[in-house]
Order: sequence, then structure tokens, then C-alpha cells
Amino acid sequence: MLNLSRLRILHELNRSGTLAEVARVLNYTPSAISQQLSQLEREAGVVLLEKAGRRVRLTDQALMLVQHTEVILTQLELAEAELSVAQPQIRGTLRVASFQSVVLSLAPVALSVLAEIHPRLEVEITQREVAPAYDGLLAHEFDLIMGEEHPGVPEPVRAGVDRSVFTQDAMLLALPRQGPLSRRPSVLSDLADLPWALDPPNSTARRWADITCREAGFEPRVRFESPDPSLHVHLVRQGHAVAFLPGLMGSVLEGLQLVQLPGNPHRTLFTAVRSGRATHRAVEAFRQALAEVAQAESNLAPPPVIELK
Repeated sequence: MLNLSRLRILHELNRSGTLAEVARVLNYTPSAISQQLSQLEREAGVVLLEKAGRRVRLTDQALMLVQHTEVILTQLELAEAELSVAQPQIRGTLRVASFQSVVLSLAPVALSVLAEIHPRLEVEITQREVAPAYDGLLAHEFDLIMGEEHPGVPEPVRAGVDRSVFTQDAMLLALPRQGPLSRRPSVLSDLADLPWALDPPNSTARRWADITCREAGFEPRVRFESPDPSLHVHLVRQGHAVAFLPGLMGSVLEGLQLVQLPGNPHRTLFTAVRSGRATHRAVEAFRQALAEVAQAESNLAPPPVIELK
């Protein structure tokens, strides 16, 4: 009989492409991955892998097994979701990945809500940017991930994933209240010569920031580069930079001069799970708590002090 754990390794190899990446995602050594796949070949009685340069390539028989494995894994998750409905209490462990601004502002409050309502549900949270979080989700490393999508920077649609938006969050321009960087601009390009604190290149937030500045007619002079929005806040508050910050950071933004950007752009915050797990009670409970907390936090967000034209 074919071993499901080994089938899952084959499934992940088809998704990620290399034995080294499979080993990283599934927390095995590369040699252990090779041994498991060799054992799967013996169980299947056919050749599953062929060498292609320094890599390996899945044979037609292996690809057929991958398709069946995808169905099996989805059906197992559907079964777990149905069983969760029959349980008197929501219990177990929910593995979550989230990017930093949500970890800072929303996740701790949502955890408190869940602990009170569903004390037997344990939530584990790992910080990941959206793209690596998706990789972990599809590799079954996480049960649920939180992501963001900025205007003009659409997030790719992934097959086999159920995505649910839980709030829209205003993106604001943040300036110091005092000092040489505290000037009140009439247009965004008035700040072209100032130092900026932005996310690293190729991140969703950075791509949106670059597009926004270029549409205003300038390239931002990035002096500070970090994925940590709390660092951006401190740099602005101390008068070292200006930055784009999400409104849902709430009280953390106090003491900053906040400016509404032209068109009042909002980022979309969402959760994503594998389709077979979407109706699991633990997933539904987490999504509901997160939406309620986001709504409450948006009501507390400090309003912009001025508006750009």
C-alpha cells in the first residue's frame, strides 16, 4: 500500500521543484527526502523520478500520483472539517502565518478573543511575508495565512486556496510633528527630497510605495529599508524619515502627523486557507474573531490631520 506521508513528499516536490526546498519546507534532511522517495518508488513498482541535470524530474507515473494525492489530501481535510462540526467544543491547534503589521496590531487581540470564547483552541502564529506564507500553506506547514494586497499590486490567485477578505485598511502618509521633516505638503512630490523609510524591494508594500511615488513624479530617496512598520513609526516620530503607514496600526501612530493620500488608497487584508479546510470550525472561528477585531481597531484609528490633493 502506498504511504501517504511519502506521497505528500512527492506532491511537495512537484510544487516546489527541488529536493532541497522539499527538505526545508517539511523539516527533513535532503538525504531523508531521497530515502523516502526511493521507498515510494519501491511501493509503487514504477520509476517516479528521472535526473535532469542537477535536478530531478517527475515521470508521467509520478505526476499521476501527484494528482491523486491532491484529491486525497483535500478529501482528508474535508473529513476533518465535517468532524469538527460534530465536536461539542472547538479544539486542537491552528497554525497561522502572518506578516508583521497584522501581528503587531490585530493578532494579539484576536488571540485574546479566541482564548475567552474557545479556550481549547490553541493558535500558533509564525511571522512570514505573504509569498513565503503561501508556500507554507500549500506545503501544509500552515493551516491559515494572513495576507495583504495593495492598489495596483494584485496578489496572484492560487489554485486550491480559499481567500476571504476581513477588512480594508487606509494607507497614510506619516510625517514628524516637529523638525525639518514636518513640513505640510500640498502634493506628494513636495516630499521628493526627504529621506523615506520603506519596506524592502519586491515586497507588496514596497512595490505599491514605488508606484505611488512615481505617479507623483519622483523616485523616493530611501534611507531606511525594513519590513518592520514599528521601526518606520519610530524613525518618523524621531524626525529621521517620512513613511507610508497602515491606519490599522492604531494608537501606535499617535504623535505622528498623518496625511490622507490622493484617492484615499486602501490595502486589502485577507486570510487564505486550503479549500478543503475552509469550513473547519477552527478556521471559521479565527476568521470571525479577526474580522471583529479589525472592525473595532478601525474605529480607534487616528484620523489624518490633512489631505493631499
